[in-house]
Amino acid sequence: MAQKIYPNAAAALDGVLRDGMLIASGGFGLCGIPDRLLDAVRDSGVKDLTFVSNNAGIDGEGIGKLLRTRQVKKMISSYVGENKEFERQYLSGELEVEFCPQGTLAERMRAGGAGIPGFYTKTGVGTLVAEGKESKLFNGEEYILEAGIFADLALVKAWKADTTGNVIFRKTARNFNVPAATCGRVCVVEVEEIVQPGELDADAIHLPGVYVHRLIDGSPYDKKIEFRTTRTTDVG
Repeated sequence: MAQKIYPNAAAALDGVLRDGMLIASGGFGLCGIPDRLLDAVRDSGVKDLTFVSNNAGIDGEGIGKLLRTRQVKKMISSYVGENKEFERQYLSGELEVEFCPQGTLAERMRAGGAGIPGFYTKTGVGTLVAEGKESKLFNGEEYILEAGIFADLALVKAWKADTTGNVIFRKTARNFNVPAATCGRVCVVEVEEIVQPGELDADAIHLPGVYVHRLIDGSPYDKKIEFRTTRTTDVG
């Protein structure tokens, strides 16, 4: 079996990156984003990238780091809030954006991972989302055709993995990471801890090692919060 563990993000992406790639990236806001791998993509200098992700992080975090360096040509995403640079580049025509309803985006990635080229959905019928897409009637109701996403590369953040690549996510940090992982021709995962085979509960595996090609331990992590709201407590 090929060795899956690499010493760092740059090594894990060596020989994989190229200009013009389609990259599927996990995460939701700043939760479950592959920080180390995104840093390595930025540092590599590749450009004209298309990213498939729920959103682009925030200014200077997540994919927002790559927007700042002008390495992203197009975003396929469902949410573009909290990122002023994203907004600026889109409104100025510097960045192409393909808006996709959140559930449809997840299903497009899942479909790609399952080898399904397309599927019909009612979501978006009668809206801008449906423009230019084939439609069909099922039981008298209109559905639009959405294409599965087949990414060149998947970047994923998880909690734990064993040395064979079996992966466990922690709570909501699972989010889009699983469908992103499955739709990538090459899947690179960063985790907080790597253990030996047999140390993870087989019934708790969220992503089987067959999907994981390369793996790094990216710890320690500074887990950021988009909006921290606190309340002062009166004492006395």
